[in-house]
Amino acid sequence: MLEGGVPKTPIDIEFPEGEKDNRKYIVIVGSLMSGLGKGIVSSSVGKILQSKGLKVVPIKFDGYLNVDCGTMNPFRHGEVFVLEDGTECDMDLGTYERYLNLDLNGYNNITGGKILRYVIEKERRGGYLGVDVQIVPHLTNEIKKWVKKVGKDFGADVVLVEIGGTVGDLENSYFIEAIRQFAIEHPGQVMFMQLTYVPTLSTVGEQKTKPTQHATRLLQGMGIQPDVVICRELEKLTPDAKKKISLFCNVLLEHVIDDPDCDTIYELPEIFEKQGLAEIIIKKLSLKTDGEGLAKWNGMVGGIRKPKSEITVGITGKYTALKDSYVSIKEALVHAGAALGAKVKLKWIETSEIETDKSKLKQLEDCDGIIVPGGYGARGTEGKIACIKWARENKLPFLGLCFGMQLAVVEFARNACGLKDANSTEINPETPHPVIDILPDQTGALGGTQRLGTYPAKLAKGTRTYAAYGKENITERHRHRWELNNKYRERLEKGGLVISGTSPDGNIVEFTEWKGSFGIGTQAHPEFKSRLEKPAPLFLAFLKAILEKK
Repeated sequence: MLEGGVPKTPIDIEFPEGEKDNRKYIVIVGSLMSGLGKGIVSSSVGKILQSKGLKVVPIKFDGYLNVDCGTMNPFRHGEVFVLEDGTECDMDLGTYERYLNLDLNGYNNITGGKILRYVIEKERRGGYLGVDVQIVPHLTNEIKKWVKKVGKDFGADVVLVEIGGTVGDLENSYFIEAIRQFAIEHPGQVMFMQLTYVPTLSTVGEQKTKPTQHATRLLQGMGIQPDVVICRELEKLTPDAKKKISLFCNVLLEHVIDDPDCDTIYELPEIFEKQGLAEIIIKKLSLKTDGEGLAKWNGMVGGIRKPKSEITVGITGKYTALKDSYVSIKEALVHAGAALGAKVKLKWIETSEIETDKSKLKQLEDCDGIIVPGGYGARGTEGKIACIKWARENKLPFLGLCFGMQLAVVEFARNACGLKDANSTEINPETPHPVIDILPDQTGALGGTQRLGTYPAKLAKGTRTYAAYGKENITERHRHRWELNNKYRERLEKGGLVISGTSPDGNIVEFTEWKGSFGIGTQAHPEFKSRLEKPAPLFLAFLKAILEKK
C-alpha cells in the first residue's frame, strides 16, 4: 500500500527457506551530463529482452528529496506523469510504459524523499530495534529490499534499475553504494551499463573519448565496473574511438555500443539489437529465451518512418518553451499517427502571447486540428479560450485534455449560452457564473482533493466519444481538482453542449463534445495510457477526424 507515493507497509521481503531470488538485474547509470536519454536506453534494453520472451520490469531512482513530482514545475522538470494508482512521477516512467506496454505503480519510482521518509517513519515506529540508524547499512538495506520487492511483485525475469542523475552526484551516491552491495550479494545476477557522451569537436573533427574514460574511472572508484558502455553521440563511433573506450574503460570491444541520433526513439531497440546487445546480456546473465524477436515492433516503427500522409496539429499551451512538458501528448500523436499511416507535425502555439495579441490566432490557420492540454493557473487561459472559440466556429477538429476540457466548457458557456464572464473558480473565484468549480464533496481544509490515477467512466451511446472507444464503460487516468459545475449542466446542454460521458453514478462530467464538428473534451489524461502497441482511442479518433476533413 502507498500513501502519497510512500509505502505504509514494510518493504522487507522474505524468501521461503531453500528458495533463492534467481532474478537478473540490469543497472543503467549515466555519466558526464544529464539529458542523454537513460530512460529511452533503459526502455529499449527492456524491449529487446521482452521480444526474447522475458518478463521485464523497470525501476527508476531519482535523487531529489521530493517525495514525488506532484509539486514540480514543468519548466524545470518536464511533464509530471501519473500512474494507475495515482502516483505522480518522473516522465521516464511514461517512457517505460510506452515501450513495454506495462501498467506500473508507485513502487517502480523511488525518490530520495520517498526512501528517506520511509526510513525515518520506520525508525519512529521502532522498526530498527533501538540502533543508531545510518546510511550504511540501514538505508542501503531498504533500497535493496525495495528493488527485490518490485521484481517479486511483477514476477519478473529481469529487473531494470535506472539511476537518475550522473555518476559523481552526491544525491545518488548512497543508491549506487546499495547497488554495489547488491551485486556482491547476488553474484552472476547483476549487470552494469554506463551511458556516456562522446563529443566531436568541430575544430578538429575528432571524437573525444577522454571524458568517458574519466567518468568510467569515477564509477570504478565507487566499486562498479561497467559491463557495457553505451555511447551517445552525433555520429557512429569510429573504430579508433571504440578501441580507446574499450582499452581504457576495461570493457570488451564488442561491449562498446553506439547510441546515435535517429529518426524516432522507437528505432533504438533495433539499433541495439543489430549491435548484438541482446546476446551480450543473455550471455552475461545466463538467460533462457524463446521470444519471436522485434519483427512486430519494427513493423509498427515502420508506420512512423514511412507515413502515407502528413498533418499539422497545433499544441496550444503555456509551457511550450519546454517541449518535455507535453511529452505524453507528443508520443500519443506518434502512436496514433503510426497506426493511421500519418506523420504528425507539431506546431507549438504559446497562448500567453495570444492573450496580448489576438492577431496571433492566425497561427491556427496552418493547423489541421488543435489540442488544448492540461495546466494549472490563470496565465495563458484567455489565449486558450480564444483558440477554442476559433476552432469551434471554424469547425477545426479539437481535443481538450483536462484543463482543456474545462476551458472548452467556459468558452461554450460564454459564447453559446450567453453566460457573460463565465469562468472557472480556479481562475476567477468571484466569477458570476462558475461553470467549473470544486464539487461540494471535494472541499476540505486544503481547498479540495485532487483526483489522481485511474477512474471509471460511462459513455453515452450515439456520441463521438462512444464511437472512439467502442464501448460504454471505460477507464482513464486523471490529475485535476476542478470539475464541471452540475448547477450549470442543464443550461449548457440546452445551449447545445453534449455530455458524452460521466462517472458511473452520473455525478461527475468526464466527457463533453460539440454538435456538428469534432470537438471532444475529456476531464482525463488519455495520453498517459497511450502506447505504440495500443494507441489512445481519443487520439486515434482525433486524427481520423482530421484525415477525413482533409
